[in-house]
Formats: sequence, structure tokens, C-alpha cells
Amino acid sequence: MADFFRILVIALLLGGIYGLVAMGLSLIFGVIRVVNFAQGELVMLGMYGAYFTNRELGLNVYLTVFVVVPVLFVIGVLIQRLVIQPLRNESAMQLLATFGLLILFQSVVLAATKGDTYTLRDPFARDTFKLYSANIDYGRLMIIVVTTAIAIGLHQVIQKTSFGRSMRAVTEDRDAARLMGVNVERTFLFTFGIGAALAGIAGVMLAPVYSITPEVGGNFIFAAFAVVVIGGLGSTTGAYVGGFLIGAVDAFTGYYIDPTLGTAFYFVVFLVVLVVRPAGLFGRAGSEKVGGH
Repeated sequence: MADFFRILVIALLLGGIYGLVAMGLSLIFGVIRVVNFAQGELVMLGMYGAYFTNRELGLNVYLTVFVVVPVLFVIGVLIQRLVIQPLRNESAMQLLATFGLLILFQSVVLAATKGDTYTLRDPFARDTFKLYSANIDYGRLMIIVVTTAIAIGLHQVIQKTSFGRSMRAVTEDRDAARLMGVNVERTFLFTFGIGAALAGIAGVMLAPVYSITPEVGGNFIFAAFAVVVIGGLGSTTGAYVGGFLIGAVDAFTGYYIDPTLGTAFYFVVFLVVLVVRPAGLFGRAGSEKVGGH
């Protein structure tokens, strides 16, 4: 029982990480219908941003969010305006463009840092407390808290604000939304900006927990894709719930079967959901279509 509880806690902590990275990815796809392969690299930029802001300005790592998030929001807006929007009628080219951005961001950071590994040491994030048989560090616990707060906040924004109504209208039918007076292009700009900002938040929260390298985004993006498909493409609630589901699969199969097969097992779940319910657990029928109008 002690082992089961310990693995359950690990599953929850992993789920918080996966859900946090996946929510921005899911939001961008849900509204713009673009699978952003560069989302992991945006998380990586957020981690580097937190590290250098902490080192150069002396800000507490969690306060660096006030610097990192606006910068990532602007980067997201620029990506949408300069890369995605000119290719709006070429969905396949949009996919390739985001993959190109993945290579570009990774290469630029690799050249700038010479591939050195950075570690952001925060006493609070590294400190632990014991809960029954599990040792929990405050950094990962904070990730669960922030992930939950973001999921609730996004739901409120999407359901109860005028911008949220614009997002929902564009998601349903962008041409009809345009006829009803919704500024579709502006909605796309802000949505991609928010998705990138969420990657920035993920980067800040992950910086004191993981070593920072140019390739670190790859540690999260494959799991995030699985989370988004399982939870439902375009559903931020699905991304939140799916994160904990993938975390559970990863943790329990890794402990009881083989730690090297955790990734393989959650992609088995990914494939099963894709075949049985292409829209995902929380997605609507048709939401899986890329580049749809």
C-alpha cells in the first residue's frame, strides 16, 4: 500500500507537468487548428528566460513570470502574424513551419549557450516534505497548483468573457464568426500569444525542477501531444485531465512493468483513444480536423 501511494503521488506530480505543457498546445489547436510542434521549444525559452532573469535581475524564480510571460506572449503573436497567418490556406505548410521553428529555436539557443547545461537552484522548489510514504518537493507541488489555477482560469475566460465568446465562435466556424463581426485574425493573434504565454509559465515552473538544456523541450512535448489527443484536441479541460491520466500510465507502468517502457505505454493509450474516439475524451466530433474552416 505504501508503494502504491508513493507511485500515485508521482503520477499526480507528472500529470501536473504534462497538463501544464499541454494546455497551451491544446488552446492553439482548438482555435487556430494548428499543431504547434514548437510548443516544447517555447517552454524551453521560458526556462532559459527564468534562469537568466533570476541570475541577472536577482528576481525570485517564480517572480520571473512577470518578465518571461509577456516576452513569450509577444513571441507567440509574432509567430502567428509572420509565420502562421501568411500560410493560413496551407495547413500542411503550417505544420512544416512550426517544425522549422522548433529547429530554429533549438539551434539558436544551442549556439548561444554552447550546449551548456544550466541549473536554477531555488531552496523552496528543492525542499521536500513527507506525506505518508512519499517525499514531495514543493517545486512539483507548485506545478500542480498552478496547472489547476490555469485550467480554472482558462475555463472562466473562454466561457464568460467577450474574448472567450470570440474564441468559441471562431472554433465553431471562422467564416460565420467573421460575418457576425468577430475579428478572426485578431482572435488568432491573441490565442497564439496566450498559448505561447502558457508555455512561458510552464518554463518558469519547470526551471527550478529540471536541468535546462536546448533539447529540454523534447522531454515534455511528446507527452503533451499524447495528452492533447487523449483529452480532446482543443479542450483545455481535456488537457488538464489527460495530463493526470498520462502521468498515471507513465508512473504505474514504469514502476510495475519497466521504467523504460513508460513512454511506449502512454502512446499505446494514445493510439487506442485515437482509433476508438478520434475527438478525444472531452473533444467534440470534428475537432480533430487540421486546417478546418
